[in-house]
Amino acid sequence: MNLPNKLTVLRVIMIPFFVFFMLCPYGGPYRQWIALAIFIAASLTDMADGKIARKYGLITDFGKFMDPLADKMLVCAAMICLVDLHRIPSWIVIVIISREFIISGFRLIAADKGTVIAASYWGKFKTTFQMLMVILMIADLPALSVLTQILMWIALALTVISLVDYLYKNASVLKDVK
Repeated sequence: MNLPNKLTVLRVIMIPFFVFFMLCPYGGPYRQWIALAIFIAASLTDMADGKIARKYGLITDFGKFMDPLADKMLVCAAMICLVDLHRIPSWIVIVIISREFIISGFRLIAADKGTVIAASYWGKFKTTFQMLMVILMIADLPALSVLTQILMWIALALTVISLVDYLYKNASVLKDVK
């Protein structure tokens, strides 16, 4: 297993620790900051694994499958925790997670037809803004509450835009689906 794939696996392994510190009532006053550090570290592995894989030609089928899945697992776990902590409306999380299920299903149909659909810039922007939004929501700093709300709405808009863009550009995948 190469380094980018190890970083992807590490990101998945970090998720239960992140959730524990986000939701554990016994973590004391530092638990939110530990959760934030874990989330930031996991997010940075996302950036690092892609750059390393592209730079050194280490792109693998495992990485193509697991990297976006690990991102979705991390961000969705964080948002579900944030719903529990009343920091994000559940309907927004439902829209975001629904988009991820739609895209994942779409990719499965494409893969069955032998087509690999690359991530778009809209999808990358969406992930970046979702991660920034989650970071600010975990930090829960009153001085940044307006910025946090703005990022939440931008992340939601990018979620919808990236879904529409993805479906429009790849509509041919659905032809002849039985």
